[in-house]
Amino acid sequence: MLTQDVHERLAQVGSGTPMGELLRRYWHPVAGTAELDEDPVHPLRLLGEDLVLFRDARGGLGLVANRCAHRGLNMAYGIPQENGLRCAYHGWTYDAAGRVIDMPFEPACLPLQIKAYPVQQLGGLVFAYLGPEPAPLLPRYDLFVRDDIDRYVEITVLPCSWLQCMDNSLDPVHFEHLHGHFGNYVLKKLGKPPMLFPARHLKIDFDLFEYGIIKRRLVEGEPEDCDDWTIGHPFLFPNILYVGDARPNYQVRVPMDETHTLHVRYQSVPLKDGTQSRREIPTRRVTWFDERGNPTVPLDEIPRQDMLAWVAQGPITDRTREHLVTSDKGVLLYHQLLLENIEKVGRGEDPMAVVRDPAKNEPMIELPRERSAYRAFWGDGHETRSRRVSVAWQNRG
Repeated sequence: MLTQDVHERLAQVGSGTPMGELLRRYWHPVAGTAELDEDPVHPLRLLGEDLVLFRDARGGLGLVANRCAHRGLNMAYGIPQENGLRCAYHGWTYDAAGRVIDMPFEPACLPLQIKAYPVQQLGGLVFAYLGPEPAPLLPRYDLFVRDDIDRYVEITVLPCSWLQCMDNSLDPVHFEHLHGHFGNYVLKKLGKPPMLFPARHLKIDFDLFEYGIIKRRLVEGEPEDCDDWTIGHPFLFPNILYVGDARPNYQVRVPMDETHTLHVRYQSVPLKDGTQSRREIPTRRVTWFDERGNPTVPLDEIPRQDMLAWVAQGPITDRTREHLVTSDKGVLLYHQLLLENIEKVGRGEDPMAVVRDPAKNEPMIELPRERSAYRAFWGDGHETRSRRVSVAWQNRG
């Protein structure tokens, strides 16, 4: 169990809080680029701040505070101009740096400014940085820049702390129970056949590397030299799970505030021979839980079951009442890593996985990942079930 002080240090993400200051040292995805094609003005909440992302008429991006300095109208109703975003109320216009550059009717444009943050595009996503200057490089993790895959983005808002989502990713053993036993129980209630029969975990382990933690496991029926034990898959500090196998994906858990998470699933798909990757990466928004944490869709898929485990703990789980055990050693390692990097930021140092060296970032940061995941399942192994298991496993947490 954690003390109340440590629990609060881990849970709070607002400006000036220890965790909030750590998280502000990283770039966070806030929207799909394709979403700005549909609507160039996009309100969002990030690390406890209400902001407005916009694309001006020349294609430039800006991220500004959501209130006009004049009379406080929400800039979510702003009108994109050639040089910025125009307030709908009286026409005050702001550039990407948050400076007022036009005040209609007034004899002079006063030197006023609202808060603004840098944004960048990469791999069909828009990333924002809310920390101190100079900003680090936006990490060019491999899936964001590879040209031999197709990609799509799925985004959902979850009514729970981002840390509950991340703790799950350092907890391999849950796969047997949440996705095996519970998943099959849900399918039975829906009148469907069971899908997953995962083998029992024999060993789990975690190794630190430059960008985070490598998560490894060995289960019954798999040899000691299997990829899932010898290679594993990375957890990118502080908030990205990288799942390998044939269709690797990133799962980014972006803290909107203490009790809401923007979950960004960045899925890759192998290209067929002779085809080229799409220039436009599609983005879709889904709603799987309401604000009270009730599921709005059946819990018959692995991603939804994972999200249930996060959301059903409540908006912020009380870590002073947890009883972590030996299978939680990955969670314990992660919490310790968070606290150590909070201290690094307090000393004025860069925390883990902040990238400033262009030589490390170009052309991309290639990450280790398993090429084959474990296939040890209980059951009769019918072909149909095997295909369903294969697809489901690629979405595992």
